[in-house]
Amino acid sequence: MELLIILLGIVMIGAVLIVPGARRVRAGRQAVRGHSSAIDPQAYGFTPHEQLDVRLPGPDRELAGVLDELRRTQDWHPAAQLLALTTDQPELRWQRVQTLAGAAAHELAEAPGEGGKWLRAWRVEDPKEAGGAVVHAEFLVRQAAQTAAVSGAGTDEHRIILEEARSVCADAALLAPGDPTPYIVELAIARGLNYRRADFEELWSTVTARAPHHMGAHLAALHYWCEKWHGSQNEADAFAQRAAASAPEQSLLPALPLFAVFEHLPDVNMVRGLYQSDVVVKALEGALYAARTAPPGHPVLPHVRHLLVWFLVRAERYADAMEQLARVDGHVGAVPWSYGEDPAAEYAAYRALAVAGWEQAGGSPATMPR
Repeated sequence: MELLIILLGIVMIGAVLIVPGARRVRAGRQAVRGHSSAIDPQAYGFTPHEQLDVRLPGPDRELAGVLDELRRTQDWHPAAQLLALTTDQPELRWQRVQTLAGAAAHELAEAPGEGGKWLRAWRVEDPKEAGGAVVHAEFLVRQAAQTAAVSGAGTDEHRIILEEARSVCADAALLAPGDPTPYIVELAIARGLNYRRADFEELWSTVTARAPHHMGAHLAALHYWCEKWHGSQNEADAFAQRAAASAPEQSLLPALPLFAVFEHLPDVNMVRGLYQSDVVVKALEGALYAARTAPPGHPVLPHVRHLLVWFLVRAERYADAMEQLARVDGHVGAVPWSYGEDPAAEYAAYRALAVAGWEQAGGSPATMPR
């Protein structure tokens, strides 16, 4: 608790930055620069650049209302009430915890010493409230990531924050038995604290015992097996392929291999046709299948659609990209845009490229896929 009070007085940006991903986004910026000004997004029913919502990956009217109220009043009760409605919806609970923790951190960056007070008040006034505990834990994970970005991973400060996050995760798990969310948050802590593989596997078993096909959990676990953390490209691909192969109907897990491909793309692509290669095409088709068959309101589906837009534009599959844009436009709080310095600008540039390619092939607003 004391660490939270200290952290809430420090200006930190709450996004979880992964340097290789950021470099990939920056490397592609030259390819998309200059297209936005030639496109009228409103002709296609798209949200103007300046109105894109960077807080959320997709529409969640209830959560958006709570975020506005938190900013305006700093009263944590609406957030607690909203999370209390998700106890039997683990995917939605995970997504909302992510967004609330990110909002607290982002408010600090905008208003040092003022923004984000609601999270401190939540924990002080009702320390036994399970929603506040798990949001606090995710908040600490984000602060640890920012500390690592500034001073390096493995420093005393970095480890202290992660140890505190692990302690808060344990509290959150006790307050909400059966909820997989605290254990999913701990997956990120496991990366930062260098859990042994046996310990990570034990944690993963705890997660899957509660939510075996949780897409958010698989996205979190995938990073552990990536080359930049504690595994390799082969191990990450194998993890993703196993999950996709065992996915039940209407699951998003067939999209997981595309995330594994993204995490291991070269920072600078020197291979012409990389995005038409068999590996990428197969992963793309799996993600497209998942997007088509998952329930339309799946809370993690926008994450898949955003990554699809990025790949489809690079693969010059503009009609497919436009189909995804029609379903996800307006919100840009997702990978890969969040790796960039200006997520809205990154997204708008790719959207403009998709429109330009669509029109070059004879498309128009009237014939846009819906």
